Amino acid sequence: MTELRSILDEAVRQELISPEAGGRLLPFLMERGVAVVGGGVAEAQPAMAAEGQAWSDTETPSFVRGFHDVLITIGVVVALGGLWGLAALYAVLPTIIVLSEILVRRQRLALPAVSLTIALFCWTFLLMSFFFKPGTSAFNYIGAEATQFVAGFPIVLGLYYARYRVPLSLALCITSALALVFTLLLRLMQWASGDPQFFSNHPLLFAVVFLVCALGLFATALYFDLGDRLRRTIRSDIAFWLHLGAAPALLFSVRLLMSFDGNLLDVARAVSIKTPIIVISVAVLMLIGLVIDRRAFVTSGLLSLGFAIYGIFRQGSATVDTYIFTTLIVVGAIVLIIGTGWMPLRRIVLRALPLVISQRLPPAVAGAVS
Repeated sequence: MTELRSILDEAVRQELISPEAGGRLLPFLMERGVAVVGGGVAEAQPAMAAEGQAWSDTETPSFVRGFHDVLITIGVVVALGGLWGLAALYAVLPTIIVLSEILVRRQRLALPAVSLTIALFCWTFLLMSFFFKPGTSAFNYIGAEATQFVAGFPIVLGLYYARYRVPLSLALCITSALALVFTLLLRLMQWASGDPQFFSNHPLLFAVVFLVCALGLFATALYFDLGDRLRRTIRSDIAFWLHLGAAPALLFSVRLLMSFDGNLLDVARAVSIKTPIIVISVAVLMLIGLVIDRRAFVTSGLLSLGFAIYGIFRQGSATVDTYIFTTLIVVGAIVLIIGTGWMPLRRIVLRALPLVISQRLPPAVAGAVS
């Protein structure tokens, strides 16, 4: 699939076909079992391969293509880094737009598109920070500046997606929109209570609202994911990025729910109780990732687990002892078991699910390649 996509992208760059035609040709050829073999020769496979292949078996993100993209991306990062250090903040945006017109809209380079989207996100963050400074007090008092700070992200990233159709930009737009909803809900509850320090006095409500928004992000990712169960369209790429953000958000909400002592960021007391809860939470996230066939969801949750365990033992002044090493061994063993036996485990899990659910999930086919 990756080779076929690269061939179509090269045809677009040489202006043999339009970008729209290239986007329509990829699923058309894949549905008819066209594959790239040997020295780039296209070979037709049986039509049943369209469903028989487990397109999700490798879950290769579409922005990972050739080293050409890597080289261009390095140039983009170095050039923008130099410009950021020498020029004013307002001079960076035109450069991002010009590079996006050349590299994204015209040449359709995927990895540079990701780097430019991240650069735009950082630019927006600095711009919003210049005008609005919500500060660390946002966890206790939700003021107007917190909402105004977040409001700029979905606007800028949404406009960027409308122009360049970069999946990451839409994922960031959706995530920031949910963050805006989060701040609005907090301000509404704070206003209704009449207490400016409402969430300092009621941290559980803060955690519940955060959990609701995290579940909303996960539900949005599932919406895009289930709409493309064979992972052929841009919906799959959007879901990939959304899942990367949903897993840490869900895990962090669990950490907040364990903090009822008035300090929302103190999750370090009662280590012997909280560490198993976090490990269990990550195990649940791994099971969910296995069901929906998203290694990205599992990986993101594991990275969050590392930070969570580090924060718990650091803030709790715990010593490195046998208990910690045992926990790491158990987690590592789970990762290795799930990682090496991903598809067999998926087939077991899918057989245990009702047929109406399993038929909407990505298939798990033995011996599939992609």
